[in-house]
Amino acid sequence: MLHLRVISPFGRTDDVLGVLDRTPGVANVVLIGKAARRPEGDVVLADVAREAADDVIGALKSLGIGADGSITLEEIGLSISRGADEAEALAPGEGDDAVIWDQFEKRVADDSRITWAFLAFLAIATQIAAIGVLVPSQILIVGAMVLGPEFGAVAAVSFGLLRLRWRLVGGALRALAVGFSAAVAVTFACALVSRVLGWIGPEMLRHNDEVRFIVVPDKWSFIVALLAGAAGVLSITAGKSSALVGVFISVTTVPAAGYMAVALALGRWPEVGGSLLQLAVNVSGMVVAGTATLFLQRFLWGRTRAARG
Repeated sequence: MLHLRVISPFGRTDDVLGVLDRTPGVANVVLIGKAARRPEGDVVLADVAREAADDVIGALKSLGIGADGSITLEEIGLSISRGADEAEALAPGEGDDAVIWDQFEKRVADDSRITWAFLAFLAIATQIAAIGVLVPSQILIVGAMVLGPEFGAVAAVSFGLLRLRWRLVGGALRALAVGFSAAVAVTFACALVSRVLGWIGPEMLRHNDEVRFIVVPDKWSFIVALLAGAAGVLSITAGKSSALVGVFISVTTVPAAGYMAVALALGRWPEVGGSLLQLAVNVSGMVVAGTATLFLQRFLWGRTRAARG
């Protein structure tokens, strides 16, 4: 169940209550009259089954509540209520299959912003991956994969393509381009200093069969990227953060960037091209699969709504 809080402008509260009363999957409705100060209005609280949340939000937005009032939705850790159990049973479909599109859009838009935190995490992850390539250590490479924050931007591209939100697509692609460029530049500078100090040399990339998969993209690279993209989108829409960690470990975007930076510093040009191609294959595969998965979810959930009607 999810907890809904609505600040309804005076005069529209009856309409808000009407939406909640006629939507299956809503329980524990509470009205607190004239409680809101900024914006002014009545406060309406309710518990909503996840599979009914998108319908409720859409109906409230059509009343202009999002523009003139407020709509807030949050997870409930524990709900002990017969009414909530009955409401969840009445709601069509399963909660894990339901997509709350506004929530998804908000999350991926936030995750694809160019912030200092985004750049720092990606740069640190890329440097750890570069060290993992040089040592070589698959443990370090896996750790770098988990640390990388880039999947949110990939998911934003998929959502933007599905909804034709070109501004979101452009912003997410810019975040990926700027993020990886900055991460590679920082890692390249560090590798260059390390080479001058004599800590690393070209021979360190000649006998590293353990990490050669990073610079040798093939059909399996694209297949894994497709599977990871689909799993990543499903994990976000279903709220399964543990599954998303598995997605990070599946694809070699950050390791490819780390390998590229080290290869540039050591003058290993074939590896530069291979790692760049690996990065492109992984990102494009995840975008294709993410978009297809979101399209399929929208189609299937639309059929569930039609069957209910």
